[in-house]
Amino acid sequence: MPLSYPSGTVAEHASVRETVGVFDVSHLGKLAITGPDAAEFVNRCFTADLGKITAGHAQYTLCCTPEGGVVDDLVAYLVGRDEVLAMPNAANAARVAELLRAAAPSGVEIIDRHRDLAVLAVQGPRSPEVLATVLPEAGLAELDYMAFVDVAARNAGADVRVGRTGYTGEHGYELLVPADDAPRVWDALLAAAEPLGGRAAGLGARDTLRTEMGYPLHGQDLSTDISPVQARSGWAVGWRKPEFWGRDALLAEKEAGPARRLRGLRATGRGIPRAGMDVLADGHKVGVTTSGTFSPTLKVGIALALIDTAAGVGPEDTVDVDVRGRTLPCVVVAPPFVPSHVR
Repeated sequence: MPLSYPSGTVAEHASVRETVGVFDVSHLGKLAITGPDAAEFVNRCFTADLGKITAGHAQYTLCCTPEGGVVDDLVAYLVGRDEVLAMPNAANAARVAELLRAAAPSGVEIIDRHRDLAVLAVQGPRSPEVLATVLPEAGLAELDYMAFVDVAARNAGADVRVGRTGYTGEHGYELLVPADDAPRVWDALLAAAEPLGGRAAGLGARDTLRTEMGYPLHGQDLSTDISPVQARSGWAVGWRKPEFWGRDALLAEKEAGPARRLRGLRATGRGIPRAGMDVLADGHKVGVTTSGTFSPTLKVGIALALIDTAAGVGPEDTVDVDVRGRTLPCVVVAPPFVPSHVR
């Protein structure tokens, strides 16, 4: 996936917010967990409660360490009682697969389907029009958020799994496509998007879009050292479940209260915060930025930052970010920085 296409990150970002953008996110991992009661096994491993959804739906969830850190955040597609398709981040897919294999009961297999499947994302307010052109037989207008369907797509010439999922905060879809068919489907999606003002979008726009939503990026806003309690991702934890990796540590941290929490920062001065910069209150360090960028929508710098709870910093308070020796004033906000259109 390129950082950007010739149009550039800002134009690609704007297309997703205003019309539609098409991403090739085939770098994502794809792990098929199959066998007797595979879904029950997955539910004993990951944080979210798979029992709250039915077959044909997907769920954002976390793979945690025994200490409560996050090995990875991922989406689990519940195909049925005996099959789950997990989509971890590219850098962590092998580790997630290793952990699952080590814990799997007899008869449950973890199959790496990374080279079998491509993943294409269509995101933006006009994404339904693109999908209606390429997959008219799918009936996607009625597809609920986080639901998916399998479609034999005549126009695209491929079997496609379409999910109402994405990482941009806009109405959108992710398509799992057989790798050999992916170039043809990609071309069809772009051909349908371009007359609507849409375009291909790269990694740069993916990052600015997700930061505007306050969506965490593993390795920055979530990690083995940053728990879901600290990252305000506790909504992805099935707290009532009797078993999942890291349960005891996370329950203890939740009860005691985390030593730091992820906050949003919106710059009120000129400058762009980046990851790894100190956050100051009254001249004293109270945290560090985990993600930072220029917001093409707001035309200001924005960041996510882990801030010490003991500092007493909350929404609408003012802090400074040390941008290479220069202080950048910011206001503390609750993400998302711009309205979400996911429904």
